[in-house]
Amino acid sequence: MSHAQSHTALIWKVFAFLSIITIVEVILGISKPDFLYLTKVLGTSILNWIFLILTLVKAYGIAWYFMHLKDEKTWLRRSIVWPVVFLIAYLTFFVLYEGGALGDILNEWTRWTY
Repeated sequence: MSHAQSHTALIWKVFAFLSIITIVEVILGISKPDFLYLTKVLGTSILNWIFLILTLVKAYGIAWYFMHLKDEKTWLRRSIVWPVVFLIAYLTFFVLYEGGALGDILNEWTRWTY
């Protein structure tokens, strides 16, 4: 097998992997199962956590194969991936925490029934 053929096969495998994840996300987004949508964990629904995790897996897969991180030294991969992971975790925490706090504050000022 030539070098070009092996890369073509790898591209198709990565395409299939990313397609499967995207198809799962679309199916979950359209069907929106009640047990995933209505069950809250750490401030949001399980469905939102699934979307977040699947999106991060896709982003990591794209960086790993198409940005050629798999061929780099371990320390370089970690210096690229770890700050992004910590930044996403940091932003997720504060969006969920502050969003919940804002909802609590607005509930005191908003009257939905008269």
